[in-house]
Amino acid sequence: MHGLALLVAGAALLSGVAAHPEHEISSSELNRRSVLSRRCESSVAAMNKRRWAKRNEKRAVSGNATWNIVTESPYYETIQNDTCVLSEDITAGPYIWPQSQTLRQDIREGEPGVPFILDIGVLDVETCEPLPDVLVDIWHCNATGSYSSFTALSPNTPFEQLLKELNKTATDDLHTDTTTFLRGIWPTNSEGITEFTTIVPGFYVERTLHIHVQVHENYVIRGNGTVASSNTISTGQLFLAEDVSQQLMALEPYVTHTQINRTTNVVDSIYADQAVNGYDPIVSIEPLDGENIENGIIGYITIGVDSASKKKLKRSLKH
Repeated sequence: MHGLALLVAGAALLSGVAAHPEHEISSSELNRRSVLSRRCESSVAAMNKRRWAKRNEKRAVSGNATWNIVTESPYYETIQNDTCVLSEDITAGPYIWPQSQTLRQDIREGEPGVPFILDIGVLDVETCEPLPDVLVDIWHCNATGSYSSFTALSPNTPFEQLLKELNKTATDDLHTDTTTFLRGIWPTNSEGITEFTTIVPGFYVERTLHIHVQVHENYVIRGNGTVASSNTISTGQLFLAEDVSQQLMALEPYVTHTQINRTTNVVDSIYADQAVNGYDPIVSIEPLDGENIENGIIGYITIGVDSASKKKLKRSLKH
């Protein structure tokens, strides 16, 4: 079952780490998060009656620029009541670049690939209530494994090898250009829901198909549509089921990426970190046309923000 993915706070500490960190988590913490997930199942189901999104407007003023944000009505009428959680806060990876994360819902910029509408709900698992007006931030690679802002870096070269070739460390600025494709940010509406129009991501060396996601609160938007300041309350990665990935990667233009073998979910270390103890970061998929996923997909997932862990982290950062 797929629906609620728990992204625990701490992204600011992880944005510069390598692509495949190892994580340790206690059995008591795993049990705590499992309880949170089960406790919120009925609340998520109750939200089915109120999820039909209203079009909200938010005015964010920065200097002489005024942004008028109109939240699109999402595909799903309700927050789906299948509940799953991510095991812990996961690295933002080496290809995060906030300067290229732009306020928009359609992030394709003409990139070829299978159309993908991604419907995201955000829930506070401490209160089991949706979180309105939090900023959802996503980014992922294109059909052949390249990230915007890093297009000069080969998607077929292992990250550690790249660092050696560049004489860099994982905490250095690695961006190579100002491209912005497949990156975007948008706030949740009054029902805690937001939606993006993108393409199915491809793959690069040592990583399965995935989408990076962060959630921010207390945000300020610059005149150019990027985030001037915010409190990042969760970071994680979302995945597709292996059978879906296999079917889609056999299509153009994905099938042209033959230089490396595709890493599957079961081999991917970050997926393994998240898919433990019943936690599941896989996006639920439906065909865009109701028949064939090869013609496009609609995916939904509800992200559970663990506000209790967020508070603990805030306290620890003060010392």
